[in-house]
Amino acid sequence: MSELREAAMKAKAWPFEEARRILKRYEKKPPEKGYVLFETGYGPSGLPHIGTFGEVLRTTMIRRAFEAISDIPTKLVCFSDDLDGMRKVPGNVPQQEMLQDHLQRPLTSVPDPFGTHESFGHHNNAMLRRFLDTFGFEYEFYSAREFYKSGQFDDILLLAAKRYDKLMEIMLKSLRDERAATYSIFLPIHPETGRVLYVPMKHVDGQKGEITFDDEDGREWTLPVTGGNVKLQWKPDFGARWAALDVDFEMYGKEHATNEKIYDSICRALGGTPPNHFSYELFLDAEGAKISKSSGNGISIDEWLSYASTESLSYFMFQKPKTAKRLHFDVIPKAVDEYHQQLRAFPTQDVAAQVNNPVWHIHNGTPPESTMVVPFSMLLNLASAAGAEDKETMWAFIRRYAPDATPETHPDVDAAAGFAVKYYEDFVKPSKTFRAPDAKERAAMEDLSAQLKAFDGVADDETLQSLVFSVGKAHAFENLREWFKALYEVLLGQSQGPRFGGFIALYGVSETAALIDAGLAGELS
Repeated sequence: MSELREAAMKAKAWPFEEARRILKRYEKKPPEKGYVLFETGYGPSGLPHIGTFGEVLRTTMIRRAFEAISDIPTKLVCFSDDLDGMRKVPGNVPQQEMLQDHLQRPLTSVPDPFGTHESFGHHNNAMLRRFLDTFGFEYEFYSAREFYKSGQFDDILLLAAKRYDKLMEIMLKSLRDERAATYSIFLPIHPETGRVLYVPMKHVDGQKGEITFDDEDGREWTLPVTGGNVKLQWKPDFGARWAALDVDFEMYGKEHATNEKIYDSICRALGGTPPNHFSYELFLDAEGAKISKSSGNGISIDEWLSYASTESLSYFMFQKPKTAKRLHFDVIPKAVDEYHQQLRAFPTQDVAAQVNNPVWHIHNGTPPESTMVVPFSMLLNLASAAGAEDKETMWAFIRRYAPDATPETHPDVDAAAGFAVKYYEDFVKPSKTFRAPDAKERAAMEDLSAQLKAFDGVADDETLQSLVFSVGKAHAFENLREWFKALYEVLLGQSQGPRFGGFIALYGVSETAALIDAGLAGELS
């Protein structure tokens, strides 16, 4: 056994823990299909959101962890339930009135409100695939419409008709009496209106594979369950899909966790073996509400990438998947800086530590070298103090702080400088609130300004941080946090920031003295 595999078999990182559980499925014999199948599901009822991306990313991390501990080939399927009826019009898309006319029609039969694709479902599928391709995921895309219409699902649908009573027995246990009275696992698609119908079955012919029902106008219809004429209700569809594809692993949000037994029972009733599950906590918006595709709250993938790198988003997704996290713009700077901290640590670690480092999972075991010589949080403060409107202005300060750095040799810093300017303009600048210092703070800041003007030592982070510390102590700040908070609020219009010594080294000693003087004169506000 290689050193990597030995370390991976003991690693505490959650992708390896899940990978080892999957490996136990095939301790006695390999999968008959020849590979381990990972699946993620996507409901294209609205534009793809960041939670959708997170599900594919995390599944990929487990897939790569599995490949590190096993020689069994793997596949990842991204399955879009685009035959689902459009239950409501998403609030974040154009042509709302037009879409109202197509409620309950399959998403791939609803006209595209953006006018770029064959249907709304096709548009949202394309958006999802573009996002996934941007991140370099290796996956096979499955469309429910094609899956049902092409015949790939026929065997399972015919078996579902034959075992209709058993499947209904499983489902009815979970339903209230009123719902149970009209429930059917099959949802016919009306031959004339094209709408997905939620109607009871008058008869299910398991031998012929046909269903008979009355539509909403009382007309009787008989349709084959094959050929895309019907779809399964979403809970039976989960289990039926597992059985049809022989899925080995699927993760989903905690709202599905209570239905696991139903999914598993449906899968077994249709001759399949349920996959391993992983239930993750949901992302929350700024107000603590669940992020929703249809309402468009929270951050989109494109929005995150406007302010930070793809890797920083992957780092955020890696952290504690079973803990609910706020996913708002203010989490971006911390994610960027922590990602680079882990990158810098990776080369110094042994294999046992490396497999537990998030960057191993973000980069499939071969993370790049970090060239981020200035933390992102400090770049934000630089943009604030310098009033920078472009990254060229930022580089004038960065070069003095790190003389050997150039945009070509330090692409991380170059990209972060541009991101910092945009983030500052959009989020920091509008919320900046400067205040005047009190008498004690004024005296300390006057002292710090004087000492900086007289400073002729080496302008490095630690020396300057010690200088700021000593001034705070000399002016009787028992809690030095209050001293630094005062500096941030008076000089930068915010209550916290990075190490102030590092900021001085980056912004400049004389420039910082001038900034303090301006703050004391009330010129910054």
